[in-house]
Amino acid sequence: MVWLAWSIIDAIARNWALVLIVATILLLNVIPLMVLTKYVRISLNIMRTTKPPLAHGPLDFDRITGEPVSFPAYDGLPLSGMLVRARAGVGRRGLIIFAHEFCSDMYSCARYCRPLQEAGYDILTFDFRGHGQSECPPSYTPRQWVTDRDLDDMRGAAAFAESWLIEQGYPPEYGVFGTSRGACAAILVALENPRVQAIVADGAFSTDTTIEYFMRRWAYIFARVRLAYENQPPTFWRFLRWAMIYFAHREFKCRFPSVRKAIKRMTPRPMLFIHGERDSYLPVEQTRRLYALAPQPKYLWIASGARHNQAVIHHPEFYARLTTGFFDAHLAHLGPAVLGGPPTIVAPSPHSAPPPAAVLRRNAGVK
Repeated sequence: MVWLAWSIIDAIARNWALVLIVATILLLNVIPLMVLTKYVRISLNIMRTTKPPLAHGPLDFDRITGEPVSFPAYDGLPLSGMLVRARAGVGRRGLIIFAHEFCSDMYSCARYCRPLQEAGYDILTFDFRGHGQSECPPSYTPRQWVTDRDLDDMRGAAAFAESWLIEQGYPPEYGVFGTSRGACAAILVALENPRVQAIVADGAFSTDTTIEYFMRRWAYIFARVRLAYENQPPTFWRFLRWAMIYFAHREFKCRFPSVRKAIKRMTPRPMLFIHGERDSYLPVEQTRRLYALAPQPKYLWIASGARHNQAVIHHPEFYARLTTGFFDAHLAHLGPAVLGGPPTIVAPSPHSAPPPAAVLRRNAGVK
């Protein structure tokens, strides 16, 4: 044994340069792999446990009643919904599909869509799987991050809406209105469905970049070595983003589509982005990034003083005028006259009333 040990030492001494090169290569590969594995574990834990704050209590609005409907999701799962007809005596302007946020249900459409119904829009609202009255397969757990199952639910709602419109003798074109995770599903279905004429996305985000944000934000808590989270090049984060999504697919047995990629591939469609200025769960920058990628025409409203999905609570009159004006212009095609003149984006102060002028202006300079 002593002879063998001395032989190894002698071999290393005579080939020290080669040994050093091999050791360096191993070091340069093993350490990044260890760091990557650490970050992936962190990101998966974030996806398991981090839940968005519920913006409102369950009784902070009066329910809207409508005609109960049911339809299959794209994968055949039965879903429950409700068709809310436009207020009687008002000229009909179109149909809007409403997609609720995580841990909510179809009835939350009253919080966001009542002004639209009063203005003449029919509203199709439904429960995503595992929410409200809709079923959920035992093998699937709904998450705050939009999945391919949520997209299947949104596809089912779109197919039902198109069939209903044709039966009523209307063109099979409609708008979509989503909040938080529902906004993500609305954007994803619009990518593949040209019949979606206009999109309102309140609190939208892309899972990949949002998880990356959380990892950057919390890395110092989990990583003991500062080198593991400081001064990492952009390629590191892009590779980490890919690895995180890959392992999330395997662990949760579902896919997490990228809203960021969907917007980059989308044909031009009018899009209105809304985000709370004081959103501590999903920072404003997440929506700003999506807005920057979106094709024209696009609009952005950062609601001052509002947290996650609270713009409608802090600025109810402005919110109503903004969303109604947007759909009037881009779904009902009523033109800028209905908007009261050249449209403009304004973020009202929480201490002032909404401005009396029009509520929309296409402004590519808003970042």
